[in-house]
Amino acid sequence: MSLQPFHLAIPVFDVPLARAFYRDVFGLEEGRSAETWVDFNFFGHQLVIHHHPKMPYQEHANTNSVDGHNVPVPHFGVVLTWEQWEALAARLKAEETDFIIEPYIRFKGQVGEQATMFFLDPCGNALEFKAFKDMRQLFAK
Repeated sequence: MSLQPFHLAIPVFDVPLARAFYRDVFGLEEGRSAETWVDFNFFGHQLVIHHHPKMPYQEHANTNSVDGHNVPVPHFGVVLTWEQWEALAARLKAEETDFIIEPYIRFKGQVGEQATMFFLDPCGNALEFKAFKDMRQLFAK
Protein backbone atom coordinates (compact mmCIF):
# COMPACT_ATOMS: atom_id res chain seq x y z
CA MET A 1 0.00 0.00 0.00
CA SER A 2 1.47 3.36 -1.03
CA LEU A 3 0.05 6.44 0.66
CA GLN A 4 0.56 10.14 0.22
CA PRO A 5 1.52 11.94 3.45
CA PHE A 6 -1.27 13.83 5.18
CA HIS A 7 -0.94 17.32 6.65
CA LEU A 8 -2.57 18.02 10.00
CA ALA A 9 -2.41 21.30 11.94
CA ILE A 10 -3.50 21.19 15.58
CA PRO A 11 -3.96 23.90 18.21
CA VAL A 12 -1.64 24.03 21.20
CA PHE A 13 -1.85 26.65 23.94
CA ASP A 14 1.82 26.16 24.96
CA VAL A 15 4.17 25.80 21.97
CA PRO A 16 7.37 25.05 23.98
CA LEU A 17 5.62 22.37 26.05
CA ALA A 18 4.00 20.73 23.00
CA ARG A 19 7.25 21.00 21.02
CA ALA A 20 9.13 19.15 23.77
CA PHE A 21 6.43 16.46 23.93
CA TYR A 22 6.42 15.69 20.20
CA ARG A 23 10.21 15.96 19.91
CA ASP A 24 11.20 14.10 23.09
CA VAL A 25 8.41 11.56 23.71
CA PHE A 26 8.11 10.50 20.06
CA GLY A 27 11.57 11.53 18.90
CA LEU A 28 10.04 13.38 15.96
CA GLU A 29 12.27 15.37 13.65
CA GLU A 30 11.44 19.08 13.50
CA GLY A 31 11.04 20.86 10.20
CA ARG A 32 10.36 24.55 9.71
CA SER A 33 9.24 26.58 12.68
CA ALA A 34 8.50 30.04 14.01
CA GLU A 35 7.61 31.35 17.45
CA THR A 36 3.96 30.33 17.04
CA TRP A 37 4.22 27.03 15.12
CA VAL A 38 6.43 23.98 14.52
CA ASP A 39 6.41 21.37 11.72
CA PHE A 40 7.17 17.75 12.62
CA ASN A 41 7.81 14.62 10.60
CA PHE A 42 5.01 12.56 12.19
CA PHE A 43 5.81 9.02 11.03
CA GLY A 44 6.20 10.29 7.45
CA HIS A 45 3.31 12.77 7.66
CA GLN A 46 3.35 16.51 8.32
CA LEU A 47 2.06 17.51 11.75
CA VAL A 48 2.07 21.19 12.61
CA ILE A 49 1.45 22.53 16.10
CA HIS A 50 0.03 26.07 16.04
CA HIS A 51 -0.35 28.39 19.00
CA HIS A 52 -4.03 28.93 19.76
CA PRO A 53 -5.99 29.61 22.93
CA LYS A 54 -7.33 26.50 24.65
CA MET A 55 -10.23 24.90 22.78
CA PRO A 56 -13.24 23.48 24.67
CA TYR A 57 -12.39 19.89 23.71
CA GLN A 58 -8.89 20.35 25.18
CA GLU A 59 -10.47 20.89 28.61
CA HIS A 60 -13.26 18.30 28.56
CA ALA A 61 -13.10 15.59 25.90
CA ASN A 62 -16.30 14.28 24.40
CA THR A 63 -16.35 10.51 24.04
CA ASN A 64 -18.05 7.74 22.07
CA SER A 65 -18.28 4.17 23.29
CA VAL A 66 -16.18 1.74 21.22
CA ASP A 67 -15.55 -1.83 22.32
CA GLY A 68 -16.55 -0.95 25.89
CA HIS A 69 -14.19 2.06 26.15
CA ASN A 70 -14.85 5.80 26.09
CA VAL A 71 -12.96 7.00 23.02
CA PRO A 72 -12.16 10.73 23.01
CA VAL A 73 -13.47 12.80 20.09
CA PRO A 74 -11.72 14.41 18.31
CA HIS A 75 -8.50 12.41 18.14
CA PHE A 76 -5.79 11.62 15.61
CA GLY A 77 -2.85 9.31 15.21
CA VAL A 78 -1.14 6.86 12.89
CA VAL A 79 -1.57 3.19 12.03
CA LEU A 80 1.84 1.70 12.78
CA THR A 81 3.35 -1.69 12.10
CA TRP A 82 2.81 -4.15 14.95
CA GLU A 83 6.47 -3.85 15.96
CA GLN A 84 6.39 -0.02 15.88
CA TRP A 85 3.21 -0.03 17.98
CA GLU A 86 4.75 -2.36 20.60
CA ALA A 87 7.90 -0.22 20.76
CA LEU A 88 5.86 2.99 21.12
CA ALA A 89 3.66 1.44 23.82
CA ALA A 90 6.78 0.39 25.75
CA ARG A 91 8.33 3.85 25.33
CA LEU A 92 5.16 5.59 26.52
CA LYS A 93 4.87 3.29 29.53
CA ALA A 94 8.52 4.00 30.40
CA GLU A 95 7.70 7.74 30.19
CA GLU A 96 4.84 7.03 32.66
CA THR A 97 2.24 8.29 30.18
CA ASP A 98 -1.22 8.78 31.62
CA PHE A 99 -3.27 6.72 29.15
CA ILE A 100 -6.93 7.44 28.49
CA ILE A 101 -7.13 3.87 27.18
CA GLU A 102 -4.19 1.63 28.07
CA PRO A 103 -2.59 -0.31 25.22
CA TYR A 104 -4.74 -3.36 24.45
CA ILE A 105 -6.13 -5.53 21.62
CA ARG A 106 -9.52 -4.28 20.40
CA PHE A 107 -12.10 -6.46 18.63
CA LYS A 108 -10.11 -9.56 19.62
CA GLY A 109 -10.98 -12.49 17.35
CA GLN A 110 -13.24 -10.31 15.16
CA VAL A 111 -12.90 -8.59 11.81
CA GLY A 112 -10.73 -5.52 12.34
CA GLU A 113 -8.80 -6.89 15.33
CA GLN A 114 -6.22 -4.25 16.23
CA ALA A 115 -3.83 -3.03 18.87
CA THR A 116 -4.74 0.44 20.14
CA MET A 117 -3.97 3.03 22.81
CA PHE A 118 -5.14 6.56 23.58
CA PHE A 119 -3.53 9.41 25.49
CA LEU A 120 -3.36 13.22 25.51
CA ASP A 121 -0.56 15.55 24.51
CA PRO A 122 0.22 18.23 27.15
CA CYS A 123 -2.27 20.61 25.51
CA GLY A 124 -5.19 18.18 25.70
CA ASN A 125 -5.18 16.89 22.11
CA ALA A 126 -6.16 13.21 22.07
CA LEU A 127 -4.00 10.76 20.12
CA GLU A 128 -4.68 7.18 19.09
CA PHE A 129 -2.06 4.81 17.77
CA LYS A 130 -3.10 1.48 16.37
CA ALA A 131 -1.68 -1.50 14.50
CA PHE A 132 -3.02 -4.51 12.64
CA LYS A 133 -1.24 -7.83 12.29
CA ASP A 134 -3.04 -8.04 8.94
CA MET A 135 -3.17 -4.60 7.28
CA ARG A 136 -5.92 -5.88 4.97
CA GLN A 137 -8.18 -5.61 8.04
CA LEU A 138 -7.80 -1.81 8.14
CA PHE A 139 -11.07 -1.19 6.27
CA ALA A 140 -12.65 -4.65 6.63
CA LYS A 141 -16.37 -4.81 7.49
